[in-house]
Amino acid sequence: MTQQNPRKIEVTELVLRDAHQSLLATRMATEDMIPACEDIDKAGYWSVECWGGATFDSCIRFLNEDPWERLRTFRKLLPNSRLQMLLRGQNLLGYRHYEDTVVDRFVEKAAENGMDVFRVFDALNDVRNVRRAIRAVKRTGKHAQGTICYTISPLHTVQGYVELAEKLVDMGCDSLCIKDMAALLKPQPAYDIVSAIKESLGEAVRVHVHVHATTGVTLVSLMKAIEAGADAVDTSISALSLGPGHNPTESLVEMLEDTGYTTGLDMERLLRIKDHFAKIRPRYAEFLSNITGVETEIFQSQIPGGMISNMESQLKQQGAADRIREVLAEVPRVRADAGYPPLVTPSSQIVGTQAVFNVLMGRYKVLTGEFADLMLGYYGETIGPRNPEVISLAGAHAKKPSITQRPADLLTPEWDQLRAGALALEGCNGSDEDVLTHSMFPQVAPRFFKTRAQGPKNVGRDPRAAAAPQPASGAPAPGQTPVRTPITYEVKLDGRTHTVTVTPA
Repeated sequence: MTQQNPRKIEVTELVLRDAHQSLLATRMATEDMIPACEDIDKAGYWSVECWGGATFDSCIRFLNEDPWERLRTFRKLLPNSRLQMLLRGQNLLGYRHYEDTVVDRFVEKAAENGMDVFRVFDALNDVRNVRRAIRAVKRTGKHAQGTICYTISPLHTVQGYVELAEKLVDMGCDSLCIKDMAALLKPQPAYDIVSAIKESLGEAVRVHVHVHATTGVTLVSLMKAIEAGADAVDTSISALSLGPGHNPTESLVEMLEDTGYTTGLDMERLLRIKDHFAKIRPRYAEFLSNITGVETEIFQSQIPGGMISNMESQLKQQGAADRIREVLAEVPRVRADAGYPPLVTPSSQIVGTQAVFNVLMGRYKVLTGEFADLMLGYYGETIGPRNPEVISLAGAHAKKPSITQRPADLLTPEWDQLRAGALALEGCNGSDEDVLTHSMFPQVAPRFFKTRAQGPKNVGRDPRAAAAPQPASGAPAPGQTPVRTPITYEVKLDGRTHTVTVTPA
């Protein structure tokens, strides 16, 4: 390899999805992303992750946005880009398993609306839970990326990850992704796993590496993965990077200079993208993660940053914020009892919440329904055996037996029932997309359907708003109104009250 003929390292840009999910609680409005789309489209990325994960939930829960319309918007504004999403296998974008034909329908509609690359994962690395979604992606002719959720435990080995990679390739995956959601992937394991996968499956198998930045070591891990033969890595533009987010795109470009590798990205466009999001970020300050630096303690607790903030919130609600260290110590014990699942949605929330319950009420005195299901096999198979005593408690709690088959095999066809339920709702437009929205979020979708016609809401706030006149009683706060809706203020001037209506441009 020479510097005159460097090896191309492809890049997936995360700023339109995982970056603001990790740093801003997924609150960024589509209108705040639109101005950067032309530069993103022409910067030279392999793909642009812009959908899936928690964005679907956040769109309808907080932003009054139709997530399908967000996808269609990105498809129009990024005509030269591969659009990429994160799909939770049999869970789709919800928090339960869906029957196979619903999985098929979702993938078909996502592809039809503009999705190109489907990164499909299962929280337990149970390949039975991704098989149907991968087959559905292949039928649409789109790119199926099989995902290995990286974690560490006494049972997780390089050879185990290679065997998982082999199973995913056998299913027909077009590429593989090593997904490190908690910044646990140190440089040497990154090198060892990528090189072992390449040795086993051949250089032709595409390997992508996704890491977070929380522990401060993973930019080095990306370098070692590249040296081992990784074909692509995930980064986020620097204005929305680091902390519990990701490594900066521009830093990767600079790091590879004179190394025999190149991204081929257009730095001038990257800096324009950076400038745009640097201006946008302060508007979402109230949603910023409390983790702003490096958290090497994660190597011991193995807890993703977002999970820590969720547990802190749960403890505060119970007046027990001072017990966070007890909970952090309890999480690894609960994880061991559950068979060492990777801590990624939804298993991270399930294990974390049970750890909180154990600390506040006594170990396994109270079980959540989700934890009982995890112990009984209703989320799938874990790498290690589960604690039989806790399985017994879970069975008594849930009043059902443990299972060993693929959880979705217990489900009966449900599309007609789901469709009937959605069509009965005020504001449902009758489309398959609306039925899928309601299927995944049955508690949230009815309210969204009713208010959708009011238009998207932007929850970002102008940092200067504190000095601005306050809204009239009952009026929405600045930055929380539908984007095109007039705002009425009461302004006091010389002792007299004036009503002023402002229509956003």
